[in-house]
Amino acid sequence: MIMTPKALPRVYNIRPITPYFAVECLDLDLSRQNLNDESFVNQLKDDLKKHRAVLFRKQDLSGQRQVDISKALGSIQSTFYKHPRSPHPDIFRVSNNEEEGCRNVGRSGWHLDGTFQMRPFMFQTMYFPSVAMGGDTYFVPLKELFDAFSLEEKEYYDKLWMVTGRREAPIHPLVYKHPFRPNDETTMLFHCGEPFVQGWYQDQSDDNINNPHNVNGVDTSKLISSGSVQKKLTKAIEANLDGIGLKMKWEQGDFMISDNIGLAHYASNGTQESSHVVGLRLLHRTTIVGGPETVPQKNDGRKSFASNAYDRYNIMNY
Repeated sequence: MIMTPKALPRVYNIRPITPYFAVECLDLDLSRQNLNDESFVNQLKDDLKKHRAVLFRKQDLSGQRQVDISKALGSIQSTFYKHPRSPHPDIFRVSNNEEEGCRNVGRSGWHLDGTFQMRPFMFQTMYFPSVAMGGDTYFVPLKELFDAFSLEEKEYYDKLWMVTGRREAPIHPLVYKHPFRPNDETTMLFHCGEPFVQGWYQDQSDDNINNPHNVNGVDTSKLISSGSVQKKLTKAIEANLDGIGLKMKWEQGDFMISDNIGLAHYASNGTQESSHVVGLRLLHRTTIVGGPETVPQKNDGRKSFASNAYDRYNIMNY
């Protein structure tokens, strides 16, 4: 007789927020949860793998507690300005009042966080000690977005590589495999903000295979303007947002952990309204980096690469 392994007991219960992604935790106080409890950490990682976002309501978290939760999932990588009001050096504090936090964050265009790195952030956490009316964040699932494209659009996007020109200056495939979702699920990597992208390369064409500018199967001799591709992506997201996305209306005490590799996001117009009119918006964010498996890799094995030969050698031997 074949024995079926028993399912491990769940530490917390969940319910779906949308049909495609994101769940809400119903019964857990993270300020009291034992972060050394493997059952909790394993369930959280499993839920992030399955659902791409987990929301905990009515939380009361110190900066240190948010950092400790983040470290239970991986290594925190702090890359942004440290606002004087931030409760911890590893927390990026955002607000609609510049005296309270950094303004105009997440407004440059639809994006994933950390596209300027060879390993974009794996997870991000967002905690809201205070919320403002209309200060919503929009999310769109990238597998479902790609699935919504026509065959011609899929073929076009699958050939594109984003040239970032910032920090580590990686060149990323626009379409690649999600590193920890099942069945080599398709995901995408992009930033629709002009300052974050120099332009786009295309795969080397078969009739010009001996091009001396062929790097990693990519034609680096021709740079497509950043705006032309970003406008197409933005239009596609906006057309599909109401069907597959989430316009997250935050409540005070909300704490969300999201799969930054599987979801793109954008801060709505209302996030910048005056705190005197709509209330004070406070967002505490951490970003969590993964291992070498999170360097974007296409189904054919090609990975993100750096913009000069020395860095390409180092990345290939990472």
